[in-house]
Amino acid sequence: MTDPTAQEPGTEAGPWLHPNRRGVLAGVAGLGLAGIVGPLRDAARDGAALNPAPRPAQAAALSNLQLAGQRVVYSYPGLTPPAELLTDIENGQVAGVIFFGENISGESQIAGVIDQLRAAQAASAVKQPLLLMTDQEGGQVARLPGAPTMSEKQIGASSNPTGQATTAGTGAGQNLAGVGMNVNLAPVLDVYYAAGDFDDQYQRSYSSNPTIAGECGKAFITAQQATGVAATAKHFPGLGSATASQNTDNGPVTLNVTLSQLRGTDEAPYPSAVAAGVKLVMVSWAIYPALDPKMPAGLSPVVVQQELRSRNDFWGVTVTDALEAGALSAFGTTQQRAVAAAYAGMDLILCSARDVSQGEQAASALASAYASGQLEPTPFNAAVNRVTALRASLS
Repeated sequence: MTDPTAQEPGTEAGPWLHPNRRGVLAGVAGLGLAGIVGPLRDAARDGAALNPAPRPAQAAALSNLQLAGQRVVYSYPGLTPPAELLTDIENGQVAGVIFFGENISGESQIAGVIDQLRAAQAASAVKQPLLLMTDQEGGQVARLPGAPTMSEKQIGASSNPTGQATTAGTGAGQNLAGVGMNVNLAPVLDVYYAAGDFDDQYQRSYSSNPTIAGECGKAFITAQQATGVAATAKHFPGLGSATASQNTDNGPVTLNVTLSQLRGTDEAPYPSAVAAGVKLVMVSWAIYPALDPKMPAGLSPVVVQQELRSRNDFWGVTVTDALEAGALSAFGTTQQRAVAAAYAGMDLILCSARDVSQGEQAASALASAYASGQLEPTPFNAAVNRVTALRASLS
């Protein structure tokens, strides 16, 4: 039973803009998006004000496809970026690139790749730096050799958790910056529930105590962002209750925690992250019936726009988890998933299947939905503005 004193999802007060009444993607089997209200706050927060103009001023000369591309992160297979990715970057259709272990053989190799990508970007009509990112959490989840070496669990269990988290954040930032990357998809703020569960089995959670998790996350974020590398708090509103077999990469996951549990435990580290100025938040693909019984969190306007933005006061950049995840098997094609995520309020669409065509499909779908009015100009352009502001703040 949920906390009877807690305000139910969907009832938060706030100065919302007019909802989109077109029922975006109503034809997608199982989506049920017809009539969903997609409110977006009309207040300016941290330089990420909504822009009521038809296009963001900085993108006035861009085509619809280029504009849509400012919301898509691409990936590629192997050690060498394919020609089509470089062409897409030169054409101004790419917001960023995510790197995995298969893309990295050493520091000099990946630094050379990043030089290629930056050169392609310099030739494009979009002058903001690419978002160049990876998962450098520490412990078992690290794409680059070197810092941080301690896992989140080791940090949380140490005699000086915040000190160790600070060291880890500095090390991660310096490591990424050293090869030219500017975004780390870390730290994980999930608060694990039981030993050996989804997060704990890989030591990806600081603690089962939300206070410790929040303090460590804040220390990591603050230290890493001081190096010039943006941090990403994940996976909102939390995967800490997932069992060892509940992996959204592999299939649908429903986490039946109460609203009071979600807000008192899972979401508890996020106010500290927001206070630290975390630049991105990744939203999970699990379904949380206490918030939205039908939609994965990253496809839910209730979770993204009300729970994360309004209730937790986060006005930075939202980024999806992997768009190809098994958890989205019932939610259509790459194109349909991308538009549904954008409609829900996700700013960046993470196409991490190591296939350039996946990013191209997502960008094309966003462009078409923007042109047809399925995705309304005001929230679309606000998302581009937030991503552009992030990129302009990085090198």
